[in-house]
Amino acid sequence: MAGTVPKGLRQVLQKSPSDIVILSSVRTAVTRAKKGGFKDAYPEELLSHVLRTTLAANPNLDPALIEDVCIGSVLQELGGAKAGRMAQIHAGFPHTVPFHTINRQCSSGLAAITTIAHSISHGAISVGVGGGMESMTRNYGSRAIPTVLWPDLEASHSKDAQDCIMPMGLTSENVAERYGINRADQDAFSLQSHRKAATAQEQGLFDKEIVPVTTKFISEDALEGKEITVSKDDGIRATVSLEKLASLKPAFKENGSSTAGNSSQVSDGAAATLLMRRSTATELGLTSSIIGKWVATQVAGCAPDEMGVGPALAIPKLLAHTGLEISDVGIWELNEAFASQALYCVRKLGIKEEKVNPKGGAIAIGHPLGATGARQLATLLPELERQGEQVGVVSMCIGTGMGMAGMFVRE
Repeated sequence: MAGTVPKGLRQVLQKSPSDIVILSSVRTAVTRAKKGGFKDAYPEELLSHVLRTTLAANPNLDPALIEDVCIGSVLQELGGAKAGRMAQIHAGFPHTVPFHTINRQCSSGLAAITTIAHSISHGAISVGVGGGMESMTRNYGSRAIPTVLWPDLEASHSKDAQDCIMPMGLTSENVAERYGINRADQDAFSLQSHRKAATAQEQGLFDKEIVPVTTKFISEDALEGKEITVSKDDGIRATVSLEKLASLKPAFKENGSSTAGNSSQVSDGAAATLLMRRSTATELGLTSSIIGKWVATQVAGCAPDEMGVGPALAIPKLLAHTGLEISDVGIWELNEAFASQALYCVRKLGIKEEKVNPKGGAIAIGHPLGATGARQLATLLPELERQGEQVGVVSMCIGTGMGMAGMFVRE
């Protein structure tokens, strides 16, 4: 039987004491910015819940043995570093455990997990937590995007440099126009995202990955907030129709094809993943808690004005690095920043659509920038188990022109 497994896949599936294994991967629900269940919550509040749950899910691990925490964060003041450190200590981590944040825009959550994995693989640490947090309610739009470039850059006539501040919606329009992704296909893709997510939610498929969060919520007609517990993604539209999606006006460009219905939702949420070296898990008697392993991550650059094509560059780089083929991957968690770019990447790479986001993606679930990559992993691992698949890939495009892709194996 082993002889029939391709060499690259066989190597990826092999277990080694040096493996970077995953013991837990959890997330909050993802809620609509300014409207949803977390509109009055702080990003660090959400982070504290997933960090506390990480400790609770691993009761036989002394928190003092965690050697670093890295959290993806895009919009917060100081990158969420100070309040994030407060949230970490509040969650029950001793102050001896270091903390830092990382910002690679839409891939910040995956970048944080990768940073911890790299630290383990290089021997700098043995145990760490990677994740992400974002409140787009509180911080989206609070940072001014420069509309006038400083003189040296203006004089350089560098189109790529200037395109780094192009609105993301216009980059979506560029992808649609340049690569023939029509409006009807974008709307159909979006409808499927909502339908898959609605079915998964109805069947309880998200329950294993979501940490319920009790927080304050202030309704429009109330003077004081009330406590609510949020345990479900609230951006999923079970009753949305193709007709409704088709009726929406272009959001970014007159006569364009990207709308509020076929673009990712502005959202709030957080996620966290505990990683350690397999030999450490063995020494600590935690091998039965292993649910997966990190294999590799690759990042690639592309033209800023079509940043959505990034996964179509990062994924081949990841496959070449690991020696795998498209067909070796059982599930793809491809972030749906826009239907235009997601469809382009799926078609360019020749991925079967039924293997992409089987529980829906960011168009239905939402896209809390710094948390998304970690959210995708929390969604991927239970689905690999449910479907009996072994290898999964998390990938996303990145503002300013990049793509990132990480490979994970179910234990």
